[in-house]
Amino acid sequence: MSGLTNAKLSAVALLLFLTTLGPMPLHAEDRIEKAAVAVGVTAGNMWFIPIKAITVSMGMLSGALSYVVTGGNVELTHQIWQDTSQDPYVITPKVAKQAIGERPELLEAK
Repeated sequence: MSGLTNAKLSAVALLLFLTTLGPMPLHAEDRIEKAAVAVGVTAGNMWFIPIKAITVSMGMLSGALSYVVTGGNVELTHQIWQDTSQDPYVITPKVAKQAIGERPELLEAK
């Protein structure tokens, strides 16, 4: 009986040893990463959306004022409007990833 028990214990020990050497599943980290991105994007948008609305409003007003002050310089007015009203209007995960750049240490982990 003890020989059979030792064989089972050896097999279980070998199985545990081999499973710890294998690649770890990333399911838990993926959920944590997705949750962190969602929290970060939401927190960023709490500030970004009102600031972007103010920037666009002030840009439209400044562009209109520049048209009046410069005697009808359409090119300047159009450039001010274009600069202040360009994308993005909302922070998305794609926009956030572009802002921080590629992180090679995260690509290697997957």
